[in-house]
Amino acid sequence: MRRWVELYRKLEEFNDEFMVSRWRSGLQREATQQQDALMAMLFLEALGVPNPTSYYSLELYPEFAEEFHRWHRRMGMNRFPESGFCC
Repeated sequence: MRRWVELYRKLEEFNDEFMVSRWRSGLQREATQQQDALMAMLFLEALGVPNPTSYYSLELYPEFAEEFHRWHRRMGMNRFPESGFCC
């Protein structure tokens, strides 16, 4: 039984290295772009644009509030324009 578990683990590692590693950077880049688009959509009102989906996205604000600081830094805004919202 132990040999089967080890064999399975080695096959899983091989699959990860051989099949997934080629596209890992592309998948990570796409995930980052989607995350950035979601953050921009959630915080449109803070950026000064009316948000038509604000009622439906209220539940997501607590989940993304901590990540908002990192996001606006990554977008090139050292200080957020709205005072009291961040930094």
